[in-house]
Amino acid sequence: MNKTALGVVFGGKSSEYAVSLHSAASLLRQIRTERYAITMIAISKEGEWFLYEGSIDALEHDRWQQEKCTPCALTHDGLLILHEGSYEIRHLDCIFPVLHGKNGEDGTIQGLFELSDIPYVGCDHMSSAICMDKEMTHIIVEHAGIPCAPYMSVYAWEHRDPAEVFAAARDQLGLPFFIKPCNAGSSYGIHCIEGEEGFAQALADAFYHDGKGKVILEKAIEGFEIGCAVMGNAELITGRADEIEIQGELFDYVEKYNLITSKIHMPARVDAETERRIQETAKRIYRALGCRCFARVDMFLEPVGRL
Repeated sequence: MNKTALGVVFGGKSSEYAVSLHSAASLLRQIRTERYAITMIAISKEGEWFLYEGSIDALEHDRWQQEKCTPCALTHDGLLILHEGSYEIRHLDCIFPVLHGKNGEDGTIQGLFELSDIPYVGCDHMSSAICMDKEMTHIIVEHAGIPCAPYMSVYAWEHRDPAEVFAAARDQLGLPFFIKPCNAGSSYGIHCIEGEEGFAQALADAFYHDGKGKVILEKAIEGFEIGCAVMGNAELITGRADEIEIQGELFDYVEKYNLITSKIHMPARVDAETERRIQETAKRIYRALGCRCFARVDMFLEPVGRL
């Protein structure tokens, strides 16, 4: 059987670079090498591309640049590998981007794959961009008739006084509310706001992590977080719903990747009818956002049972 030539891309010019390394290592340890011929493609924090031929352990612990790396670039239908004084082109049947955050999940690299005419795993450039931008996600999902947390957006070009923004959010959303960068993941730059003290600093931090001059403020939702995986294109299937149990006010970066005080219950501790509603809502959101291949949809389940 001919193996599929699969390029696995990791790293990236993103604040979530380290998360990508762990995700890529997990994939590479599980993938069926009898079916796939793997080409590992590393992107440094500075945005340089390399063919990586070292160990998975070195990759995971950010020592990959100390092992065999050869400069490379995408070209039509494959990878251009740049040796000293010569080059080679390695055909790729498909690329699996295991990237997190900006320049990885936001449609940027997906557009590059499309220009290179190389099939890739995951959502296309448009849905990736929409899903990365929390304001755009709100607009589209609400238009599809699905309840979302009340929110307001703040733009850097407005040059608004933080005290004015706080007052507007307090009146519109109530307390507490959350500040989030519109274009970042892994809980970077997210703050729970219970009063005006520290608000200006939290707002500045969210703008810093967003990098595109847009921040979203959301009403705190009473309840707990539910996740549901969706896979497919024309036909969709869902996984079981999972439940995140946290001790504090926020499932932050440390808790997401270490689970010190938090727990993930799989399946979620809900009845069969509630899980069915979670799965159906996840599919509606997946369709509304134009997703393909697979995605994880996160929701909150309120005490009254509303998603």
